[in-house]
Amino acid sequence: MFPTLIRRLAAGPPVAPKLRNATRAAPGIYANSRYKPKKVWPPDFSKLSGKEQFRFEKRYKRRVRLATARPRWDKYVRLAQLGSVTFVLVYSVLFMDWNTEKQPFEGIRSRFWGAIGTFSSERRYQGQQPDLPTTTADQK
Repeated sequence: MFPTLIRRLAAGPPVAPKLRNATRAAPGIYANSRYKPKKVWPPDFSKLSGKEQFRFEKRYKRRVRLATARPRWDKYVRLAQLGSVTFVLVYSVLFMDWNTEKQPFEGIRSRFWGAIGTFSSERRYQGQQPDLPTTTADQK
């Protein structure tokens, strides 16, 4: 491994081959191609009319959108956003303690935990019952 590395470092930079019929070295794959491109990209915008400039801008924007498209990443970001928003809503409706006298989602909570309670043997949620002292009139 090291002898190969030393030999490559001592050899110096590789020499690029001369291109036939190349008036200008184009960047990217065209620099190594033996075929001359039909159109020069990017065009000289000072020589184009407004309509042609607009067409080239539209084409460039479309190419940029296609080149930078990341459908899998966008899908996962959308799923993560949907999951986090859903989690916050469910947590705030069913589990969050609002520290108020009357909780805004008490009806939804009682119905939900009542339905869940029918499936389990133990009661997980007890609605907040006011602690009233028992009087002798209530016992009679």
